Amino acid sequence: MNHATVVPPPRRLRADAARNQQRIIAAARELFADHGLEITLDDVAERAGVGVGTVYRRFANKKELIVEVFDQNLNEFADAAEAALQHPDPWLGLVEFFEYACRHLATNRGFSEVILELEDVETNRFAVVGNRIKPTVTAICERARDAGALAEGIEPSDFFALVHMVDGIAEFAKPVNPDIWQRYMAIALNGVRADGTPRRHLEVPPLADDEVEKAKHLTCASRRR
Repeated sequence: MNHATVVPPPRRLRADAARNQQRIIAAARELFADHGLEITLDDVAERAGVGVGTVYRRFANKKELIVEVFDQNLNEFADAAEAALQHPDPWLGLVEFFEYACRHLATNRGFSEVILELEDVETNRFAVVGNRIKPTVTAICERARDAGALAEGIEPSDFFALVHMVDGIAEFAKPVNPDIWQRYMAIALNGVRADGTPRRHLEVPPLADDEVEKAKHLTCASRRR
């Protein structure tokens, strides 16, 4: 007689263990955002207020923690894209998602690094979320183009490049002007709008000469370390 194999459901964490796991993930999100992927599990334990052994019981290595944290980030990205697609104004829906993407890369160093190095940490979980995001972004762009708000010839893949262009100036200027990315996001959006669509106001002024020099100095100093 054949007996069906029964796979037991995953054991639920005790309340205290579940709280510790959430503290670890929250601490890792903050540290990855501020310092990128070079942090250690010891750093995470200190920020979370738990012993390093507690971190290692939940995550065998940093890669496992990266996957957990950025799986959450990518799911939030997918949710934001789907919400933007439902915006009643096709152009403002595109703007909403582009601003969300720029803000999250400009203010989250680790997420920016993961997006650029996804093959190094990619899992099936990431691939599934990516399959949610890509067609939604395509639909956002096609909807804006059909409404006459997006310039002909602009493709969804162009927004990947534009987001990283904005992220580049954000990384360069962050020590001296952490809000400057908003100016270049607006310039990028103005550049892809169809004629007749109202342009976005440049609310953030450009970098001053002394800010440029200071940012260059800090960038060079960081590279020499």
